[in-house]
Amino acid sequence: MILHLVDGTYELFRYFLSPAAAYDRSAPPELRAVRGVVASILGMLEEGATHLGVATDHVIESFRNGLWPDYKTGEGMDPLLTAQFAPLEEALGALGVVVWPMVEFEADDALAAAAAMSAADARVEQVVVCTPDKDLAQCVRGDRVVQLDRRRREVRNEAGVVKKFGVPPASIPDWLALVGDAADGFPGLPGWGAASAAAVLARYGHLEGIPERAAEWDVPVRGAARLAATLVEQRERARLFRTLATLRVDAPIGVDVDGLRWTGPRPDFAVWAARLGTPALHERTARLAASRATAR
Repeated sequence: MILHLVDGTYELFRYFLSPAAAYDRSAPPELRAVRGVVASILGMLEEGATHLGVATDHVIESFRNGLWPDYKTGEGMDPLLTAQFAPLEEALGALGVVVWPMVEFEADDALAAAAAMSAADARVEQVVVCTPDKDLAQCVRGDRVVQLDRRRREVRNEAGVVKKFGVPPASIPDWLALVGDAADGFPGLPGWGAASAAAVLARYGHLEGIPERAAEWDVPVRGAARLAATLVEQRERARLFRTLATLRVDAPIGVDVDGLRWTGPRPDFAVWAARLGTPALHERTARLAASRATAR
């Protein structure tokens, strides 16, 4: 089986910012992004997805905000977007899809935990993590756990991660610790850029493996002495940033692979389809559930 894990937060942002959604008058403004995501997930099921889970940031803040004061929050988010998280979770649940509305942890943590759990099941042929988020690159494993950018239709396996970032998946948290992640609110270390971090980590793997003295580096990096000195001076901060960037595979997801099988919508999905301004969504879902039942 192939298992799909979807970044619901990213999808909600994507449809909220979509020009098409702005001109869509069939759904009320407060549910237009929700309708886009629900229709998209239904489309995945119609295209053959059988096992599916969606993670959302029910509360934007997480345990990481207690570790770093400038970590991302919901400040500045459009209230019309923020208000659509709960309806999205309810509508997807009515569709019959497993949803992880994260509070203490983040959606990315749920995806990482689900990917690890699924990859450990010998019945799973492949885990497809549907998000372009660079954080999730750390979860990629060979061709067994891959990332899918649904908007660009790009699949990234382990070789693809190395090609894009210059380091393997296991070094992505270290790379982010040095480079920083503006989207998550931590700056990285002064002077370290994507190229220098990739060159050093491709050789040494993790922060602890990087020699303290640049003279001991056996990779050519411009400004190596300055970079090495910065890392020595700010090593604890780098480790903190790596902690922020490391996804928690122990995040509570409360389900196994079998629990992610889609078996059809709940009865209340008809109400949700009407609220979303598209009763046809319910008709499509009912047909799909009937065809799946017949196939079994």
